Amino acid sequence: MDVTAAECCAPLVCEPLNEAEATELAPLFKAIADPVRLRLLSLIACHEGGEACVCDLTVAFDLTAPTISHHLKVLKQAGLIDSERRGTWVYYWINPGVLARMSALLGPASALAGTSA
Repeated sequence: MDVTAAECCAPLVCEPLNEAEATELAPLFKAIADPVRLRLLSLIACHEGGEACVCDLTVAFDLTAPTISHHLKVLKQAGLIDSERRGTWVYYWINPGVLARMSALLGPASALAGTSA
């Protein structure tokens, strides 16, 4: 039985990333590929009101404050979080639009379109 590619391959249901989009998004995924940064992102997101004081973040790790600051800086440079100094402390929050864009890449097209499979 001779099967053509069109007969055996599932059709695309959405537009895959082009090279420019992949280049733009890769640093975001690289930033959360580190376990400490992924935990920091999760910790920030889990705080009431969606923001966390750096004082709450540093106590959650067995790492020095400069190491935590470095990881927060990487997340901020990638655009995943933002921050504001309030007196002595710095408060961090998630940039929801950036996370939503990343999440959209990982979800099935039917979920993104709001339909069930």
